[in-house]
Amino acid sequence: MGIVTAEFPALALILLFPALGVVFNLFAGPRLGRGAVNLVGPGVMFAAFAVATWAFFTLSAMPAGSALSVHLWRWIEAGRLQTDFALRLDALSGVMVMIVTGVGALIHLYSVGYMAHDEDFARFFTYMNLFALSMLILVLANNLLLMFVGWEGVGLCSYLLIAFWYTNPQYAYNGRKAFVVNRIGDAGFLLGIFTIVATLGAHGIWTLDFATLRANAPLLGGAAATAAGVLLFIGATGKSAQIPLYVWLPDAMVGPTPVSALIHAATMVTAGVYMIARLSFLFVLAPNALDLVAAIGAFTALFAATIAIVQPDIKKVLAYSTISQLGYMFLGVGSGAFASGIFHVMTHAFFKGLLFLCAGSVIHALGGEQDMNKMGGLRSRLPITFWTMFIATLAIAAVPPFSGYFSKDLILEAAYTSGHSRLWILGIITAGLTSFYMFRLIFMTFFGESRVDADKVHHIHESPPTMTIPLIVLAILATVGGWVGLPDGLLWGNVFARFLAPVVGTFKPALEASPAYLSMVASIASSIGILLAYVFYLRLPGIPMILAWRLKDAYNLLLNKFYIDELYDLVVTRPLFWASQNILNRGVDTYAIDGAATGAALTVEASGEIARRAETGNVQHYAFIYLLGALGIVGYYLYLVGR
Repeated sequence: MGIVTAEFPALALILLFPALGVVFNLFAGPRLGRGAVNLVGPGVMFAAFAVATWAFFTLSAMPAGSALSVHLWRWIEAGRLQTDFALRLDALSGVMVMIVTGVGALIHLYSVGYMAHDEDFARFFTYMNLFALSMLILVLANNLLLMFVGWEGVGLCSYLLIAFWYTNPQYAYNGRKAFVVNRIGDAGFLLGIFTIVATLGAHGIWTLDFATLRANAPLLGGAAATAAGVLLFIGATGKSAQIPLYVWLPDAMVGPTPVSALIHAATMVTAGVYMIARLSFLFVLAPNALDLVAAIGAFTALFAATIAIVQPDIKKVLAYSTISQLGYMFLGVGSGAFASGIFHVMTHAFFKGLLFLCAGSVIHALGGEQDMNKMGGLRSRLPITFWTMFIATLAIAAVPPFSGYFSKDLILEAAYTSGHSRLWILGIITAGLTSFYMFRLIFMTFFGESRVDADKVHHIHESPPTMTIPLIVLAILATVGGWVGLPDGLLWGNVFARFLAPVVGTFKPALEASPAYLSMVASIASSIGILLAYVFYLRLPGIPMILAWRLKDAYNLLLNKFYIDELYDLVVTRPLFWASQNILNRGVDTYAIDGAATGAALTVEASGEIARRAETGNVQHYAFIYLLGALGIVGYYLYLVGR
């Protein structure tokens, strides 16, 4: 039985349910009250997850490489360019849809408890459902233009959710910052699309559905593939927070914690990785672009990890951890191991979603406190939160047999065997730093003596079931979620990579065999990080303060995030504002545009003044002018007769 593409109209329901949630929460939610919104907001996501599960298992029963599709309507028809609003679920989009709907539904359920005291609950769930809808459009789109619609949709929703508490000027500014930085990346994405359209259009191909692009990939070879790959990657650096466009993500922590979990674990920030995996057939034709992806990913992973080791804010630690883990994903896909990159997308959704939700549970218990210096000793007061967060920390630290071990190990192996040995070293160092800063977070938050403010001690309590149930489910997934990617020869082997292979291809290492010590080196680095965190923050808690004092300059450099925001403000923001004010506003707008309009008005006014002086209102003057005119006409005719 060969590869088939079967019609599956129920795919549309995966979009319809969150769309209905948006409409309901926007128009009926405020009138029907919190109970109705709390039912519909998460309910539509669980319904979408049910349909996604049905579709996924239907796809799994079909031959490898098959797909489900549904054509909804003809969307764009401009000359020879034709684009449909059509959905396609293959192995890659199937994995992503399960992540978005499954983890997204748990985050929506968690939000019921977390936002229980917020008066603007209907608007919150409107934005959350809209965000999920946009991400589902992005991953289910069967063509590049429809993907871009979802791409822009998640960018808009990130602004709305980050600036949800917009009455705080700083929160509103951070939302705008995320929006603007993403627009910079999106410009690169658009130019990449234009490059593909121009290249294929020259060969008479005017459609951008992924099946056609894959079939005609050889036409995109050479400089066109490299240019398109680099431009598309610029778009990915915006959405997935890579150097140099990562600066929006740490500031996005001002949004409600469920927003952080949804944006930074399960949906938006992984869009760039998904896009590169979806267009793997293009990137393999542009090895230079792939090398750039791998290099930026490795440097971003290390760069963000160094910042995370000193941050006092629990959500800021997780924010820089997200940037670092995204760097791992790009290292994977940039090494040509597209399945391994997506594998880490999945495991990261489990453990990072759990970490953010656990952080939210801690913040909820402490009445909004986020400074880890004002925590400590919470292990006995928040047992469910502690144990689930501990499991997530083991997963992100790549401790076997937790999920992160398998996906991170595959990425590091791919980096080494693809010939990127220097990037592999950066990945190993990052693994040690990851274990250090995550166990630092655990020890500062849950161990030692309590440093909680006296007025907040009475407020400490475990979260309600609507918040703890998602924690438990995600903890289970963070434990066993990586078992679908076991080493070859062990039980069922790497089922995940075999499942994705027909879509993203099979990893082809440059080296014939990888050394047996590769996995051991990564595990040793992680163990050293855990040990150092244990010594610094449990056995000898005075060491960090001594080091911060002795290495004051380095400490302040990391604490202030290498002053990158200040550098951008000096090099980019201020010059742009100066140019806008002095050149565009005063020069172009005031003198050129306003000057032209004012000059025209003054000309009309002057000519009117001249005409006004001629119109005296004196009848004798008018008669005299009439007489002069008549004499002039008579003289003209007499002159002609005389000739």
